[in-house]
Parts: sequence; C-alpha cells; structure tokens
Amino acid sequence: MAAAVGFDLDMTLVDSRPGIHAAYRALTTKTGVYVDADLAVTRLGPPLRAELAEWFPPEDVEEAVTTYRALYPDYAITPSVPTPGARAALAAARELGLRVVVVTSKLARLARLHLEHLGMAVDEVAGDLFAEGKAAALAEHDVRWYVGDHVADMVAARTAGVTGVGVATGPCPAEELTAAGATYVLPDLTGFPALLCEIAVGY
Repeated sequence: MAAAVGFDLDMTLVDSRPGIHAAYRALTTKTGVYVDADLAVTRLGPPLRAELAEWFPPEDVEEAVTTYRALYPDYAITPSVPTPGARAALAAARELGLRVVVVTSKLARLARLHLEHLGMAVDEVAGDLFAEGKAAALAEHDVRWYVGDHVADMVAARTAGVTGVGVATGPCPAEELTAAGATYVLPDLTGFPALLCEIAVGY
C-alpha cells in the first residue's frame, strides 16, 4: 500500500462556510432556537456538539445534532466550494504516487457528499474524529503528512508522529498553527504541490 497524504476537510479542502451558514439558519427555523450562523462559521473545526452546546441546553444537544445532520445534505453541500489550490493539491499527491485520505470531524457520509459534489476523488474518508482522535486513522491509512487548518489538526499529526502542514485558511492564524506543532505553514493550498515535491522525496 502506497503512503498517503492526509487532509482535513472543512476550510482545508472545502470552504464549507456558506453551506454550514445555511444549515445553521435552517436549524434555527426548524427548532426555534437561535444559532448565530455568522459567528458559528468563524470557528469551524471542533465537533458539531461543541458548537451546538453554545446554543442549546445540555438536554437538547443530541436532538439538535440529529436535526442539523438531517438538514445538512439539503442546505450545506451545494453552496460550498473548494479552497484555493485544493484540486491541485490532490492532483499533486496522485502525481507522486501517493494515496489521498480525508480525516475529518464531520461524519464520513456528509464529508463524502461534499467531495462527490465537487468532483474530488479520494481513497479513504475517516470521519467523526478530532484532535488526538484522528491519530489512529492517520496510522491506519499510512498517512505520512497531514494537512489541516486547525490547531487540533496539528495535535493530530503530532500524536500520530507524522509531519503536520498547516494552512491558514480557517480560524487559526499561522502563528497558532506553528505553536501547535506544524512543521510547515502555508497561506493556503496553492503552495502545497511545490512543498510536497520537496518533502516527499524518497517516499
């Protein structure tokens, strides 16, 4: 099995803010509980429950999670777009004979809807994982480099003992990604093909 490049999904490969914003507004309409969608989309990365716990009482969070996920396919997929350089980043990995694995806190079935809608072919999707919880999936799929926009992604890479590549396209600025253990930090994925060619020598 060839080595793999791992990618986070939200704000790493996919700018899902427009779609998630729409899904949160639909959740507010459905439940009558106000969720500040403008605020919520500025802090994507942690598991859904963490965000919904900011708006719903503890006893209602699980029901809100279920409702949101039921709304998600209808509201969140179509408005989302690739991040700058995302398609070229995936192509670069394949040109080097590397596999592509997405490891995300989003449910795998919802992540696949995004990837299929955008025509982004990947080899594996591991979902519902966050921070240290991503490390086992990185090891299982022989991920050697993990690319993400959140400090928790760099924690995942560090825990798995692989190279963390931060992209400052999400809520975490470059200095926070570096402090969290990123070996490399890029403004976005447009510079990733050149970096991968440099760091993947010998694999």
